[in-house]
Amino acid sequence: MSEITPVISATGLYTPPETISNEELVASFNAYVELFNQRHAAEIASGAVEPLQPSSAEFIEKASGIKSRHVMSKASTLDPETMGPRWPERPDDEISVMAEIGVKAARAALESIGRDPEDVDAVLCAASNMQRPYPAMAIEIQQALGIEGFAFDMNVACSSATFGIQTAADFIRSGNARSVLVVSPEICTGHNNMKNRDSHFIFGDVATAVLVEARDMAPARHWEIVGTRLKTVFSNNIRNNFGFLNCATPETIGTPDKLFVQEGRKVFKEVVPMVASMIVDHANDLGIDPASLRRLWLHQANSGMNRLIAQRVLGHEANEDESPTVLDTYGNTSSAGSIIAFHLHNADLAAGDTALICSFGAGYSAGTVFIRKAA
Repeated sequence: MSEITPVISATGLYTPPETISNEELVASFNAYVELFNQRHAAEIASGAVEPLQPSSAEFIEKASGIKSRHVMSKASTLDPETMGPRWPERPDDEISVMAEIGVKAARAALESIGRDPEDVDAVLCAASNMQRPYPAMAIEIQQALGIEGFAFDMNVACSSATFGIQTAADFIRSGNARSVLVVSPEICTGHNNMKNRDSHFIFGDVATAVLVEARDMAPARHWEIVGTRLKTVFSNNIRNNFGFLNCATPETIGTPDKLFVQEGRKVFKEVVPMVASMIVDHANDLGIDPASLRRLWLHQANSGMNRLIAQRVLGHEANEDESPTVLDTYGNTSSAGSIIAFHLHNADLAAGDTALICSFGAGYSAGTVFIRKAA
């Protein structure tokens, strides 16, 4: 029995309608800084507390390449007294916020090729931050879509989507499923520390979906999955300690170590060579010349990291056509970033073109998905 070839049949994207520009974010952050310094004036004067420093739009763009981001809850995120997304808690018989946006992205993927939910065998919810431990978000998305079969959650931080694609492809190859939805609803603003000058600007909110199927049922225009590879190396340089085992009291919720924290310079120094080498080695193992790759859809975390990784892979500084970015308008959307870039920037490639979807992030974790345009 010959091995079944998995392909990417379709992708879907849900973009929240509200946006926050760097200028709006800086105004909010600087108002918080002023309030903090006023409220702690005596401690600052005595030297017991360090005064907070203001941010600027120029600093944000230089540090990250981000100019704006889409968010699920703009007003509360910009409120200097709140500085985070807030919405009314929903009853258990109403769809959760995370599942709701995941369903919208999934439906967009299915509708783009006229696929019915009953044609899908499984749903993987692959994202950085689950709204709850259980029931699985994937099962809620599955139920809302009306899909039979099975569903489960997986979390590998910013690499969740590529890990999900390999898992789905393995299900296809083994014959355990013929059509699998990999859904990545990322409400990243909920775990970002908006009161930290070094990270208050990083994240945005979004949801993506990737439909992985057996080639014999895919539409004529699809992407063959040539090869996938995953890698993890433990590091504390990107961490989030929020969880029911270590956030048991109201006093601990929202404290700095229970939100996104990172050692940015260490991450840059360690992740860039690791990911670049992983891409080149994987390409060589597949018989692909890295320099011949038509396009790189890289994780949208930092423009400097992407520029250097692409240069090491291609052998020259990549232009926007070779390595497109969505970071400037979406911000860092964790596992969804490379999928957004693929979704928005793949239509112009020709049959036979070989390209790469790549993620990297906390863990450390990294995933490479080499794909080839079929038609």
